Amino acid sequence: MKKLIDLTDLFLLDIKCINDEKCIQLTGVSNKKELAFARYLSEIHKPMWIRQVLVPTITDDEKDLLQLKDFISSLNSVEKVEILPYHDLGKFKWENLGCSYPLDGLRTASQEDVKRAKELLGI
Repeated sequence: MKKLIDLTDLFLLDIKCINDEKCIQLTGVSNKKELAFARYLSEIHKPMWIRQVLVPTITDDEKDLLQLKDFISSLNSVEKVEILPYHDLGKFKWENLGCSYPLDGLRTASQEDVKRAKELLGI
């Protein structure tokens, strides 16, 4: 893995949610490994972009976004931070598989939601 990391010029890291409890609810897994990996990349000065999907009522909490801001500020090799607005364009895939869509009923993120998140993150 180290050789692969050495050969990589840029890492795009999706932080699903900085709040570990919410991350587990949203994805089924903890965020501890992804945050540790971001810290490792920072320690070895590997360039990275941090991306956060903004899901209304789940990942748009002010306290969580401020915690994300603090986390990003603790890293020294972040070149860019992106807010990706949640959309439900993949819902049909779940339905075609006969599965229930886990985020059914959630509204998509608006430009105002994204603007607010960017302001909180200072980007």
